[in-house]
Amino acid sequence: MKLNDALRKAQTLGLDLVEVAPTANPPVCKIIDFGKFRYDISKHTKDKKPASSKLKEIKFRVNIDEHDYLTKIRHGEEFLDRGNKVRVQLQFRGREMAHQEFGMQLVEKVRDDLSSMSQVEMDPKITGRNITMTLAPLPANRRKRKFTAAPRPDEETENASTPLGG
Repeated sequence: MKLNDALRKAQTLGLDLVEVAPTANPPVCKIIDFGKFRYDISKHTKDKKPASSKLKEIKFRVNIDEHDYLTKIRHGEEFLDRGNKVRVQLQFRGREMAHQEFGMQLVEKVRDDLSSMSQVEMDPKITGRNITMTLAPLPANRRKRKFTAAPRPDEETENASTPLGG
């Protein structure tokens, strides 16, 4: 359709002639409401923006058991895998303040264990009775999980021993 014909048709309909693909040969145009077209484009670009990363927190104590530690590390990996930042907070209670080096060792261990998933955004810092450190996730293509949850042994035996015939 020729340009003049297309413009006349758009005016009779009360709409606008909008060039959609200017690089195409010949250029592609549509007869649409231009205000609505711009609104749809802005909404589409807004949807593409990634949601701002949230800050998740994991709290530790100095005398944490190995199993509890691994559970919290797995949660930290999960948060980082979803693109969230993680604040690691270690709390001292009572006489634990006398041995702050044990707390720093634990925070360093957390940093080393989560190093394949994150980078340190804020170094460990002692504030009052707490040690706080913030970890930011690595880009998705560089993340490698170390502590994935292994299936429980009792679940494996249940699945293997169930008869198929019923």
